[in-house]
Amino acid sequence: LGCHYRVALPGAQVGLPEVKIGLVPGAGGTQRLPRVVGLELGLNMIVSGNPVLSEKLAETKLFDRVFDAGADLVAASVEFANSIADVRPLPKVRDLKIDYPNAEAFLQFSRNTVKAMAGPFPAPLECVECVAAAVTKKIEDGLAFERERFFALAQTSESQALRHAFFAERAASKVPDVPSDTPTRTIERAAVIGAGTMGGGIAMNFANAGIPVTILETKQEALDKGLATIRKNYENTVKKGKLAPEKAQQRIGLITGTLAYDDIGQADIVVEAVFEDMEVKGQVFRKLDEVMKPGAILASNTSTLDLNRIADFTSRPQDVIGLHFFSPANVMKLLEIVRGAKTGKDVLATALALSKKIRKTGVVSGVCDGFIGNRMVEQYLRQAFFLLEEGALPEQVDKAIEKFGFAMGPFRMSDLAGNDIGWYIRKRRYAESPELVYSPIPDRLCEAGRFGQKTGAGWYDYQAGDRKPYPSALVNDMITGYSQEAGIERRTISDEEILQRLVFALTNEGARILEEGIALRASDIDMVYLTGYGFPLHRG
Repeated sequence: LGCHYRVALPGAQVGLPEVKIGLVPGAGGTQRLPRVVGLELGLNMIVSGNPVLSEKLAETKLFDRVFDAGADLVAASVEFANSIADVRPLPKVRDLKIDYPNAEAFLQFSRNTVKAMAGPFPAPLECVECVAAAVTKKIEDGLAFERERFFALAQTSESQALRHAFFAERAASKVPDVPSDTPTRTIERAAVIGAGTMGGGIAMNFANAGIPVTILETKQEALDKGLATIRKNYENTVKKGKLAPEKAQQRIGLITGTLAYDDIGQADIVVEAVFEDMEVKGQVFRKLDEVMKPGAILASNTSTLDLNRIADFTSRPQDVIGLHFFSPANVMKLLEIVRGAKTGKDVLATALALSKKIRKTGVVSGVCDGFIGNRMVEQYLRQAFFLLEEGALPEQVDKAIEKFGFAMGPFRMSDLAGNDIGWYIRKRRYAESPELVYSPIPDRLCEAGRFGQKTGAGWYDYQAGDRKPYPSALVNDMITGYSQEAGIERRTISDEEILQRLVFALTNEGARILEEGIALRASDIDMVYLTGYGFPLHRG
């Protein structure tokens, strides 16, 4: 923007992304961009931080030439430079005026809109103020104002948190003993075992990336239901205007179903997404070992089970890896990549590359019960259940943690995921780790058949067709009744205590995971919670 002339090829992405790390564009970006593309477009680009294709800006003063597709950029640029070499005086963006009718009214409207959407982040509103300075001040004064706001924002905890996340996401793809030039395996065809909610979501990830995928089920009814759900998901995305109808049909066309293992044998990768039970996993992986071609990657979507045991069900443990997707798998950004003791380096490198191709944030974890995310969330939930025993109720706990910035409190989260999942894991824990102490309250909830939204009742009550949680008098009575039965004198628990006990439970377990080498670095643990568990981004 400080150049006298600017040229581009079609397809070049142009943007000022600084707002995404909690800053305003520096070096005059907020002052110059509105002068060349206009107030409205310039403000939108600066506040959103999203790139725009060069051809869409060809009619603005940003570019003096957008060359034809396929042109030699250097040769065309030199030719253009020669054509204007003698032009004097040289054009300067700073000399352009921003002409917009009733600019102040537009800016005030923008302030109101951005303030409502920015949440806890100060940078978007500061972007509006900087652009307003471009309209109302001389260029020197506008540049000085922008510089002052830039350095002020750089000191905020929100910007520091966003910058931490920016670098953490890039660090997550780096594994010390797997260099960037490690050969990867070709992934041109995929398969998924299981057409349930998770299996269907995983299949959609492959289709969205243009990779044909076959879903294997044991019964036609389950397969038909799974494929119908996938189609409905795509149709809903089209209705929301987020996907063109022809694109949706193209992706649906990449997903096929089968009841026969022989039909998936030539896939380059297969992801198992069956019930979370070691015996069931063993049956599946023994069969995969028989039918999958040599060199195929055998992946498990297990969320807690020992991947090394799963790998040992096969004669090729070097090809086995954990790919733990988070529900809904077609939406959630996190992909925990679990590296087994015998997982090949090329398999790990391929999984990391695949995570980028399917637009996930891949985080590598070692093998332990629950890996990174679920191992930490178990301690978080244990504390939440103890709080119930001592005097809190589900609604208070959820409100306290959501006020801090979590997307969802522990009890709303459990109702969404299904309380029976945690119940199944606790039953395994009672046998394997009898020294761990758990509150019996969640077990009593499950014994009453209150599994969450899917049964219309969990920690909260739900009404048909309505996902809104309503506090349950029955559950609250059960909680207070247990406290009385256990001889626990209930007390008033502050929101601050709730917040500290839940967040410190995560922090302490995260420290143990790091100490044991399950996570490669502290920032990897942060990425798991930012992208998979709704930890508030602005908190760092």
